[in-house]
Amino acid sequence: MSTPDRSSAADSSPVRVVVIEDEPTITRAIADRLTAEGWEVSTALDGPSGVRTVAEVRPDLVVLDVMLPGFDGLEVCRRIQADEPVPVLMLTARDDETDMLVGLGVGADDYMTKPFSIRELVARLKALLRRVRRAGPPAPGETEKQEALQFGDLVIDRAGRRVMRAGVPAHLTPTEFDLLLCLANAPGTVLTREQLLADVWDWVDATGTRTVDSHVKALRRKLGADLVRTVHGVGYALEIPEDPEDDAPVADPEGAVTDLHSMPTPHEPTSDS
Repeated sequence: MSTPDRSSAADSSPVRVVVIEDEPTITRAIADRLTAEGWEVSTALDGPSGVRTVAEVRPDLVVLDVMLPGFDGLEVCRRIQADEPVPVLMLTARDDETDMLVGLGVGADDYMTKPFSIRELVARLKALLRRVRRAGPPAPGETEKQEALQFGDLVIDRAGRRVMRAGVPAHLTPTEFDLLLCLANAPGTVLTREQLLADVWDWVDATGTRTVDSHVKALRRKLGADLVRTVHGVGYALEIPEDPEDDAPVADPEGAVTDLHSMPTPHEPTSDS
């Protein structure tokens, strides 16, 4: 996430949030609590007005229900991410991992299942905001300290927050990138779900292990099923990919050679998401 108005905003600036939810009681409860936090809250009750509100407000965060009149939250997420990427926490009434993976696939960074705690929602939004600001451009002089990591055919450009495998760019959300980088900082080491929640999501006392599991599945879908190893009952570890057969540049499916400079930044929408 590199939009100057968001990621580099001063901490004293009010956080702008758009809540897109068709149940007035839930909308009011969320808006009242976020307003009490000192945040500026705008609301919308359906898909089309939600897209318009996000375009007008240009928020720092979006709280988005999946089931909406007009068109659903997945379509809202596709449209707002295509216009200008923004961190999204999705709300879903169904505890269905397939739905969660679809939501992550269209650009959502996090999700919560109804019914949920308003207190936990606020904590999750604050953690998401910290992650997005942490993902902003490196400070002067820091870029040199963030050399790219390479494990076999996997390349992680830490400074540019871009990823490529076997010469093919991968379009990751900020959360997916942070998860991959956390695993890559200790390759081969098993990290527990609790460690990952604390390091990636900033949830120190959280138990939302399905959040970790769903994001790992999204990483595997985008980078290959062999990249992250599951240690049942414990957590996950980054498997070191095999070295390419040679050091020659790898051509993409269209025949164009891909390098670090052409790798996409995280959260860039894709045509197949």
